[in-house]
Amino acid sequence: MNVLIVKLSSLGDVVYAMPAVQDMLSELPGTLVDWVVEPDFAPLVRRCAGVHRVIECDLRRWRETVFTADTRTAWRAFSSDLQYECYDAVLDLQGLSKSALVAKMARLSPQGLRYALANQTEGRSFEAPTRWEADVAIPVEPRIHAIERSRVMCARALVYALPEKLSFGLAPHVGKELRAIKNIANTFFDSGSVAPASIVALLHGSSRADKHWPDEYWLELGHRLNALGYTVAFPHGSDEEQWRSESIASRLEQAVVWPRMGMNALTDALGECLGAVGVDSGLCNIATALDLPLVRLYNFDTVWRTGPRDNDHQFSVFGEPTPSVDAVWNAWMQASALASLRDSMR
Repeated sequence: MNVLIVKLSSLGDVVYAMPAVQDMLSELPGTLVDWVVEPDFAPLVRRCAGVHRVIECDLRRWRETVFTADTRTAWRAFSSDLQYECYDAVLDLQGLSKSALVAKMARLSPQGLRYALANQTEGRSFEAPTRWEADVAIPVEPRIHAIERSRVMCARALVYALPEKLSFGLAPHVGKELRAIKNIANTFFDSGSVAPASIVALLHGSSRADKHWPDEYWLELGHRLNALGYTVAFPHGSDEEQWRSESIASRLEQAVVWPRMGMNALTDALGECLGAVGVDSGLCNIATALDLPLVRLYNFDTVWRTGPRDNDHQFSVFGEPTPSVDAVWNAWMQASALASLRDSMR
């Protein structure tokens, strides 16, 4: 069976769609899975076990430059790439007009079908006309975890039972020779004085200000981690996040601000860490998929929708107006202790 997944964005949603691929490969052996995704997230999808072909679709940029020769050339190349294969099933996991357009362009085998979501789920974007473009609209529970949304849709479309075990299939490294942690331009790593296994990543960045945790809380958490001998690392994806990272790190004894990195390098770097603490974000989803000891911070009660699932070393902490440092610290101590116990039993 040839299957095409259409999940273009965003970072967190792309990561949380990966278990659906692992389910398919487990329950339908021999299935070939292709995936259409925006270029920014293509490196991550290429690391997802079992994905046969990654088709990059830059609709966001093409809309802004629709009349240029470069865009016309890129569109023709994308169309050719998309229609190279015939698919037995095209699964629009996004439920937006842009994903419906891509699904409609894909070529079907003689018995092939296009599937889309039949309804909106709580907290997720959905455009109802997308279901009218599909051959089959798949209903899902209106209140459902973001991971299960894709898993359930795929299982109902292709008629298989959901495996009990949840797996992302996200490789922590693209290859030992490319491990980003080796290339980070910082004296902690260059001197060899800090082993990767003693680094805890603090994922403070989010495009939504209402998800942020106060800087003084990150500082206190960093002091407590330093006191136990850990170095804390700050990734960032914007000038504002870099400024916050440098401001907090400058007041800690053992801290490093990573240079701004591409998706592959950043995933490699996270894969080297002992664990992570972070706000609800795409980076936290990567840490979840990498199976790191993890604490996710929530300022509002959406843990049920995006929090870690089925892991005793990954915790969510919710508090109003924001979780306390003590609550996050206690969760981290439990997560790291349980992860150590798990590793010692392997």
